Amino acid sequence: MPETSVDRRAFLRGVTAASAVSYSRILGANERLQLGVIGCGARGNQDLGTFLKTGAVDVTALCDIYAVQIDKTREKAPHARSFTDHRKLLEMKDVDVALIAVPDHWHAAIAIDALNAGKDIYIEKPLTRTIQEGPPIVKAARVNKRVCQVGMQQRSGKHFLQAKAEYLDTQKLGKITLARTWWYGNGYHLRKAPPELQQQPSNLDWAHFLGPVKWRDWDPQQYWNWRAYLDFGGGQVTDLFTHWVDVVHMFMGSDIPFSAVAAGGVYNYKDGRTAPDTINVLLEYPAEFTTTFEATLVPGIKGAGIEFCGTKGKLYIDRQRYEFTPVGKGAQPVVVKAFSNIELDHVQNFLDCVKSRALPNGDVLIGHRSAQASHLGNIAYMQKRRIDFDPVLEEIQPF
Repeated sequence: MPETSVDRRAFLRGVTAASAVSYSRILGANERLQLGVIGCGARGNQDLGTFLKTGAVDVTALCDIYAVQIDKTREKAPHARSFTDHRKLLEMKDVDVALIAVPDHWHAAIAIDALNAGKDIYIEKPLTRTIQEGPPIVKAARVNKRVCQVGMQQRSGKHFLQAKAEYLDTQKLGKITLARTWWYGNGYHLRKAPPELQQQPSNLDWAHFLGPVKWRDWDPQQYWNWRAYLDFGGGQVTDLFTHWVDVVHMFMGSDIPFSAVAAGGVYNYKDGRTAPDTINVLLEYPAEFTTTFEATLVPGIKGAGIEFCGTKGKLYIDRQRYEFTPVGKGAQPVVVKAFSNIELDHVQNFLDCVKSRALPNGDVLIGHRSAQASHLGNIAYMQKRRIDFDPVLEEIQPF
């Protein structure tokens, strides 16, 4: 009998932490984990630095299509073996967990290869480049009983968890009808390729970098600033909104919108980019609230945050603090500053779950759903229409 969409959804939701008990080797509580790093660019090195801060891992392998990136990363891992093909790294028996920090268009293939190889994985967000890539990754994690943490670190941030418990779980905000999110002036999307990349380096495998993407000749900007090109990722929407919409999902307990609209464009940076430099997204959820995202790269405005608007007050939160302001004339806000390193919290949660076999805070299904919401915004932008989404079948409805 063919599997239906409802069956797939039930399968993806149905695996609990208790069922994820199989592991290829039994780890002692204090045993160090052997880490393989796939993707040794800027973000991969940042994540690796966080893993090393835990004092709980040994780096046994590095993989990148550009030898210079491996050489730089080797300063943190002088004894690691190096590879240009992730499949060779995954064959190593002395790799317990894989850190995947490659461009988005490689996420699905490498994640599924790693899960099928019996590795637990920590993968950068967004989990996917397209909605369709999500269910196969979730299935690979569940079938192989692997721990998969998606790098949405707010899920483990102590002040995020405290704000949720204090104001959302107790309904101190009343009925929430709007969650506003914004991220202005993120300079990472404006990166310029350095002079040494103007000509393709002999030790950089451009064809491998392209992977599933259609061929184009060497372009230093598309390699160095791939986030600006929709062939490789989803621009600011999947890179930035995925973080914030995931917080909305976590706080609201609702993670599948039923409609999306968007508007924006490449209004200022006419440099060949295909991802908009200015974008507005609006999602509507069955739980009777909307979520918005507003972003621009122009330097006239900076900052990022989330605001939950309810009948009894509003809650603002970002990575530095949260602030609750009750309804009422002259009401004074309650401000709480962040009191932990949310990236370290998230990595530690992953390592703890590798040993306990519990589902992590940023589990693969959570990662799929938050990426899915972002993708719906991008689809609405590209198709220039309202997208209607069936929250039960998780399918875009036809015109």
